[in-house]
Amino acid sequence: MREAVEAFAKGFLRSRYGVAVVLVVIVLAVLAGAKMFGSGSDRRTPPGLATGTQAPITTVDPSTGDDGVDEAGTTPSPVVKAGTPEPVTVARAFAVAWLHHRGVTAKAWHDALIPHSTPILADKLAGVEPETVPADQMIGEPTQVPEADTLVEVAFPVDSGTLRLRLIAPDGKWLVDGVDWEPA
Repeated sequence: MREAVEAFAKGFLRSRYGVAVVLVVIVLAVLAGAKMFGSGSDRRTPPGLATGTQAPITTVDPSTGDDGVDEAGTTPSPVVKAGTPEPVTVARAFAVAWLHHRGVTAKAWHDALIPHSTPILADKLAGVEPETVPADQMIGEPTQVPEADTLVEVAFPVDSGTLRLRLIAPDGKWLVDGVDWEPA
């Protein structure tokens, strides 16, 4: 009896049906592994953008205390070097270039973002296809939240949610260093 079962198993595994069963088991194992170790999100998000979060895009070590208000109870004021644009002006220029994504090449879109971006952000956005931008136009005025003298967050209401930009000015010139989009 045992020999008959072994012969059947060997014959079945060598047949196309046996190969198909083995392949299905392998595919299911790979999918189960991806589900266990994956991020759990199947929504396609353009590179450089985070979705589903309402928290600020800036991060602070929780042990540092409140860096948004100084000891006198005042909010920090962004330092603007003479002859350079305000953070909100740089943010608006970046947002306009970011939103101008229809009918342009990836290179032209990226080139328009570079003057307003840090080199690190420009590198992250290299190769991004403009059609992945999830918005088309601004629908309101920006809000600026100074986090420190050289760190500001500017949020723009857009037709599909909110475009949030993090700007830094380590050497006095304001540049966009982070992009976040929150769906409406």
